[in-house]
Amino acid sequence: MNLTPADPTITGKPATRTKNSASAPGTVTSGPGATPGAAANVSPSPLATPTLTAGVASMTHLTETLAEYMSPADLKKVKEAYRFSDEMHLGQLRKSGEPYISHPIAVAEICAEWKLDAQAIMAALLHDVMEDQDVKKDELIERFGAPVASLVDGLSKLEKIEFQSQIEAQAENFRKMLLAMASDVRVILIKLADRLHNMRTLEVMAPAKKVRTASETMEVYVPIAHRLGLNNIYRELQDLSFSHLYPLRYRTLAKAVKAARGNRREVVKKILESVKNTLAMANIEAEVYGREKTLYGIYRKMRGKRLSFSQVLDVYGFRVVVDSFPNCYVALGTLHSLYKPMPGKFKDYIAIRKLNGYQSLHTTLIGPYGTPVEFQIRTQEMHRTAESGVAAHWLYKNGESNLTDLQQRTHAWLQSLLDIQQQTGDSAEFLEHVKVDLFPDSVYVFTPKSKIIALPRGATPIDFAYSIHTGIGDHTVSVNINNEPASLRTELRNGDIVEIVTDTNSRPSPTWLSFVRTGKARSAIRHHLRTINLPESITLGQQLLSQALTTLGLNPVLDDHLIERLLNESSAKALDELYADIGIGKRMAALVARHIFGLIGGESASVPIDHNSAAELDPVTICGSEGVSVQLAQCCLPIPGDLIIGQLRRDQGLQVHTSDCSLAKRQRVKEPDRWIAVRWGTELNRRFDCRIKLLINNEKGILARVAAEIGESDANITYVGMDEDKEHVLHQLRFTIQVKDRVHLAGLLRNVRRVVGVNRILRERS
Repeated sequence: MNLTPADPTITGKPATRTKNSASAPGTVTSGPGATPGAAANVSPSPLATPTLTAGVASMTHLTETLAEYMSPADLKKVKEAYRFSDEMHLGQLRKSGEPYISHPIAVAEICAEWKLDAQAIMAALLHDVMEDQDVKKDELIERFGAPVASLVDGLSKLEKIEFQSQIEAQAENFRKMLLAMASDVRVILIKLADRLHNMRTLEVMAPAKKVRTASETMEVYVPIAHRLGLNNIYRELQDLSFSHLYPLRYRTLAKAVKAARGNRREVVKKILESVKNTLAMANIEAEVYGREKTLYGIYRKMRGKRLSFSQVLDVYGFRVVVDSFPNCYVALGTLHSLYKPMPGKFKDYIAIRKLNGYQSLHTTLIGPYGTPVEFQIRTQEMHRTAESGVAAHWLYKNGESNLTDLQQRTHAWLQSLLDIQQQTGDSAEFLEHVKVDLFPDSVYVFTPKSKIIALPRGATPIDFAYSIHTGIGDHTVSVNINNEPASLRTELRNGDIVEIVTDTNSRPSPTWLSFVRTGKARSAIRHHLRTINLPESITLGQQLLSQALTTLGLNPVLDDHLIERLLNESSAKALDELYADIGIGKRMAALVARHIFGLIGGESASVPIDHNSAAELDPVTICGSEGVSVQLAQCCLPIPGDLIIGQLRRDQGLQVHTSDCSLAKRQRVKEPDRWIAVRWGTELNRRFDCRIKLLINNEKGILARVAAEIGESDANITYVGMDEDKEHVLHQLRFTIQVKDRVHLAGLLRNVRRVVGVNRILRERS
């Protein structure tokens, strides 16, 4: 029985729709579009997730796969969903010329390999009918039930809504998908299967479309796959994205790996035989096989460590899958007796599993001929979880008590997305927070009661506090790390014991935004600043809008009729809300001014505003006492007398940089619309932080003499740091001091330079 759709030329329905997808579904080819690493395994994993076979995906093959684990009643529902999808997509073709229905079937086949339930398979078959054929959600509810309709709705893009930019549209679509995922993780599993098949068949697309799709995949879908523990999908999406982003590098590296494969075959064979024999002698039942690192993994290591391909010695690794948990550690000791371990290269992810549920022992040994060889040791159960993550042993349950430990961890992470959503102003900010939380590397720290908390690498005590509870984060005043007082900026390390000290009168500081790493912490701080500091944001926004209107030759005082029209078209409830949005960077003053220009009868397209030149606008005056709505950038710490420029940061107000700040220059190229001219005011009634660096002789009393001279120069010291390399005669000494302006700083530098033992002193920049 052939269930592929009828030829449109026979039915008479014109094949007018061509979906922006790609070539023959399910085809695995050699070259950049091929499934990476498929031929790379020295010995294929016995539990590896199968990829699609060559040729167009068929309903017959899908039915055979589903029949292995699905009841006849569920299989009947899946076939009904197929027939409806086939009817809706009839006459629609992919870019390759294949019938479009082949794509939903291929997506369903990938989901079937994870043994997803009937509702998920039905949603995979129907995932494009709402978006492409304008099928209403009510119709899907009537035909297939509310759960299937909700899954399809979560997978459909918001194409019927007009957005101001492509970036805004993309961000809103991601927010819709991720929030749907928070209530039902099957949404993202189907979406990842959809993206995987599109990436496998991307070859026929235009070069610009390839790069855009591959970049989006690498930036969002690859980290999500990793966060959910779907390592097979994670690795394949990485290599496919790499092949389309850097096709020449991909082909060159693939050729080098192929050549090395032959050269190292004997070494791999010798290691395999030695390991198998040693484990057998220890009476350990194990499956041992070699594995080759992915091309992108090799490329990333070459770039990160600045190595040539010939210098990357551990292209091959070995996996040992044992029959029980205790034998993981017995096998580890056995391998260490066979080959000598490299110091510092052992990681126990069994005792402390990764955020995505991954468990394994990692050790690097010195193999034959002095070559470092990595081994991963795990049980069969750990291996299934490592390869398929949250989809391993999939059985969808509504009750949280029925979920596995990994699924509960995933559920907790998904629920955190809802917390961020409640505190977030718009979709672009929400996506920014989510991307922050998709860091692949983590650190594991302990509470004083020995509870393990996993955080992104680079996380600080503030991130730790907010991970415990938003109330603790909001009231944090200090921290003890390993029973010693530490700065709130301190980057946490594996094994740290962190104790947060709180005060009910304490509130979040805007400076925290410069060093927090987690999306939850960032969104909570921004939410607090938005609500608590509303008057300051309104004042700044009014000033910025007046400036922009004056630049266009418009009266900054708006009449009531114009205000009413402006609020109706901007979705703001009041003028103060609009001012506040401008003050915190959520709306651009120049764009609002253009809109007002259009409302009074002008043509916004003819307004000659060049956002690349902030100097064309009248500068905003900075006095240093504006509060949290105006912040001095920590990267360059501007002081009065410096040439400065302002950046409107989303929900952070105005951030002031020095004009020569290297970070500001890079950011200005990326987002020129967010930069405005600023200048120092004449009435400055505060001191400003400034960093200085000294090169000093390592001699007795030098620190005391320097500190005394800084005090004599009428400056306050807020931080002192010194390197600990006692082998060198000259040391670096760093201070953060508070000065009035550049003139005050210049006098201080002259005075300190005269101190005996100071060889050099300078102001430290970004």
